[in-house]
Amino acid sequence: MVRLRLLAGLSLLFCFPAASQTLPILDQNPTSLRWYRLSTPHFRVLYPAGFDTTAQRTAQRLEQLYEPVSASLNRRPRRVSVLLQNQTTVSNGFVTLLPRRSEFFTSPPQDPGLLGTLDWLDLLAVHEYRHVVQAEKALQHYGRVLFALFGNAGLTSAYLTVPDWFAEGDAVSTETLLSTGGRGRIPNFDLGMRANLLAGRQFPYAKAVSGSFRDNVPNHYVLGYFMTTYLKRANGPEAWSDILNRNYRRVPWPFAFSASVKDQTGLRVDDLYRKTMDDLTETWRTQQKNLTLSPVSPYAIAPPEKAGQDRPVFTSYRYPQFITDSSVIAVKSGLGDTPRLVLLSKNGSEQLVHVQGFPNDPAMLSATAQRVCWIEYGYDPRWGQRVYSNIRLLDLASRQLTRLTHRTRYTAVALSPDNQKLIVVENTDNYKTRLHVLDAQTGRQLATLPNPDDAFYLHPRWAADNQTIVTVKLKNGYKTLQAVDTRTGLSTDLLPAARENISHPQPWSDYVFYNSPRSGIDNVYAVNTKTKEVFQVTSRPLAAYHVAVSPSGGKLAVEEFTADGYRIVDMPLAPSRWTALSASAPAGNPAELVRYFGALPQLEPGAALGRQILNDSLAPTQVYTPTRFRRLAHALNVYNWGPIVSSTGQALNVGLSSQDLLSTTQVSIGYTYNQAERVGNAYALLSYQGLYPIIDVSFQRGNRNTSLYIDRAAPVDSLRSDRWQYNQLTAGFRLPLQFTQSKYSQAASMSAYYNYLAVTDYDLPFRSITEVGGTGSLNALSYALSYSRLLRQSKRDVAPRWGQTLSATYRHTPFGGRLQAEQWGVQGNLFVPGLGKHHSLRLRGGFQQQSRGTYRFAPVVFYPRGQAYVSDDQILAGSAEYRLPIADTHWSLGRWLYVQRIKAAGFLDAAQGQSRLEVRTATGQLRGYQTRTNQYQTAGVDVSFIVNALRLRTPFEVGARGVYNLTTGQWLVQPLVVDIGF
Repeated sequence: MVRLRLLAGLSLLFCFPAASQTLPILDQNPTSLRWYRLSTPHFRVLYPAGFDTTAQRTAQRLEQLYEPVSASLNRRPRRVSVLLQNQTTVSNGFVTLLPRRSEFFTSPPQDPGLLGTLDWLDLLAVHEYRHVVQAEKALQHYGRVLFALFGNAGLTSAYLTVPDWFAEGDAVSTETLLSTGGRGRIPNFDLGMRANLLAGRQFPYAKAVSGSFRDNVPNHYVLGYFMTTYLKRANGPEAWSDILNRNYRRVPWPFAFSASVKDQTGLRVDDLYRKTMDDLTETWRTQQKNLTLSPVSPYAIAPPEKAGQDRPVFTSYRYPQFITDSSVIAVKSGLGDTPRLVLLSKNGSEQLVHVQGFPNDPAMLSATAQRVCWIEYGYDPRWGQRVYSNIRLLDLASRQLTRLTHRTRYTAVALSPDNQKLIVVENTDNYKTRLHVLDAQTGRQLATLPNPDDAFYLHPRWAADNQTIVTVKLKNGYKTLQAVDTRTGLSTDLLPAARENISHPQPWSDYVFYNSPRSGIDNVYAVNTKTKEVFQVTSRPLAAYHVAVSPSGGKLAVEEFTADGYRIVDMPLAPSRWTALSASAPAGNPAELVRYFGALPQLEPGAALGRQILNDSLAPTQVYTPTRFRRLAHALNVYNWGPIVSSTGQALNVGLSSQDLLSTTQVSIGYTYNQAERVGNAYALLSYQGLYPIIDVSFQRGNRNTSLYIDRAAPVDSLRSDRWQYNQLTAGFRLPLQFTQSKYSQAASMSAYYNYLAVTDYDLPFRSITEVGGTGSLNALSYALSYSRLLRQSKRDVAPRWGQTLSATYRHTPFGGRLQAEQWGVQGNLFVPGLGKHHSLRLRGGFQQQSRGTYRFAPVVFYPRGQAYVSDDQILAGSAEYRLPIADTHWSLGRWLYVQRIKAAGFLDAAQGQSRLEVRTATGQLRGYQTRTNQYQTAGVDVSFIVNALRLRTPFEVGARGVYNLTTGQWLVQPLVVDIGF
């Protein structure tokens, strides 16, 4: 679950955009979708038509959880809006203050490491509402002052003093303590941390917070869960409430949070991190002492990047499926690789089979010797909230890829052994789960299996008879394995229903293999379908997942985890070596020995009540009446206001921003004072994005100061200044389109705008050709088209290694008047691979034609870097740029700066400009015309650093550019702020 948090300083800069800019494009639902609202004492739940039953249950659940989720932070939030997004198959949720709301993406995940045994919307209700409580905690002392001055941008500024590892870790802790599930009970959740510490890789705190381009650094959810839990175990469950109170009473300096932790516990944050890691290391080493490991044999893989160094680049091989007795197909991915199918063998080399697009990863793959299938996201061309999940089928002999389904909501798929049928899980847009049998050739539905209990299904697989499927069934917090006859729909439970996070069944003979964490470590187990006996099949130090059976039935393949990534191993399929167990996990489960939360479920305020609620032991007391929620009636929703100083310090904005809850209408109005010119202007911007084209309107009214030398002859040249007024209206539309269907991200856009600029009281005798001046007004139209097709990048890539972009612009003044102009231009980029794996060469070209009228538009093509723009009639520009990574550094400069990576680029830019100039006699008579040609060339080098400042997880890319102007022979050095890593 991604929690949206904007850097406060940046949110302050961006919350009042300049009036000449367009407002950002947001993700919307289709216009035809009708919305309703349930109002409770503490929530406004917005939901689409047809989602009434689930929305009612969610509203009741949120209201029940209001007190227990708030209890340990001693803060009861104001009423908040919660949107239930049912058009997407992305499983997610977030809380944001800009504007203040939470959104639940209602499609449940297939990933057992996220879902566990909880209902998906129950998990979101606890986790995301805890974020609402955390943000509300900032509304005290200086946070309350900032909120009064700046609105939610000010409150975000206060909240930013708290690291996001606390926010996510505290939310994971809450979901764990207030339920019988939660990620704190799932061994897969801490797998990366456990592997690192057992391998002796206790990273410095700065690296643990900021990340790495080489090592697997567990994310802020994992880091935060263990640090917040360790502190609560040592100092009491309400210690974090006291720490936050101390933090918001302090002057908001960069390390106020660490000082607050020290005041409460005697430990700075760095010390807390080290003590937590030391305690975890001891805990997990104790767990390893009594393990008896099952022997395995690894499959050969290609040497990972930096394999010759002490730590190679983190790379994983997952979801093995046998092709022959000695070869498997698997998904390879990592910091340096986007997801791809590879063929591994015991003695041969790794072979690339296919590069996948953007998988909706259900934590499984399905293949036979002939074909392999998986799920990828499909995107609506216009509506960003509508995301599908479609089946991809690859023929292994011909390597032909079939896009078997379109605009479907299938989140898991398995291919029958005879290649004739598919079993799929469908998550409907009304929160139902269905199992369908499809024709593997056409994708046509052949049957829908009964689901009388309205259960959730995970990871279905076919048995050898091509008729029976085995799946995980989740209902009311309990999981079981279920065999279903696809001809009759009759089902049989193979295990007693239990709060055991089982997953990934695989039938074989009289057994069904599956994953379970019952020993405290995820391993492979088997149940005899006739006797119901249960056996432990694997015993690996960290984890073993996704068992597959060889065609001859002689071997098992699994993926196991290491600190360098997942690896594929195999072992003999020998039932006589398995360890017999009871059918259900015993009450004295050894996994309890590694429950890091200890006694906190009994001590945490609200925890017992939360568990009672989530176990459905408390019935809801009220049914809420729905009302229609109309977009336009609720278009205004002001969330920011107040004064803002620009990044240059030369301008001051006073205004407000509004965005409706459905992200269809954005409004920004205000007044800007320009210190450099000592003038100001009022502005208003409106963007309505609820229709297929986006409608934009903006207006400015203000003053400007212009200073010009008017004599144009030395030494008598004199400078005159003038203050003049202007009114500017811009109106038009944008149409952004998304076409991604493969490993290439594809998008297009088109726009058309009318611009009216009227100037009064301009008294200077002449003007620049790019200004209106004393001519009165400009009426212009502009049109633009763009298209991009860019290869998906891994984290280590510095730029796309393949791809193309193309844009075209046309501007003119068709309405007559004193100002006449016409301009068109095209430019494109071609990305090709460089010499190294993550290098990229960009070739760029552009052409611009501008008529010699009475006005000139700003350029629409790039110009050589370090060269001042010259407005020629024709401009032909070209560029070559080579980008590469230099080093993965992991440098810490005290508590102030952490340098992750150094990058470089070299470039050569060139432009040729041609203009047709009048030739006149000394008396001013026109003698004719001549063509002037200008040549400009620059070359340079960029060096940039990816850094994290002040222990913030969001990285910045900053550096410097050195440019040598080959035309003038001059050097120029410029600072660079290349990227802000939102």
